[in-house]
Amino acid sequence: MHTPLDWQKSSFSGSGDGNACVELATTPGTVHLCESGTPATRLSTVPGALVHLLNHIKNGTGREG
Repeated sequence: MHTPLDWQKSSFSGSGDGNACVELATTPGTVHLCESGTPATRLSTVPGALVHLLNHIKNGTGREG
């Protein structure tokens, strides 16, 4: 049986139509991300990999190209 995901928007998204933000949902051992404007396109990963990606973005240590 498939359980629907409980999507959460950032409080920084503000009010209005809310089609310009990233949404997040979790299931045991997995984090799911989607953009409000294209909810059918989803990225699913493990929490540790997402933390690693966010730290690279935050610290500007990603690969230059």
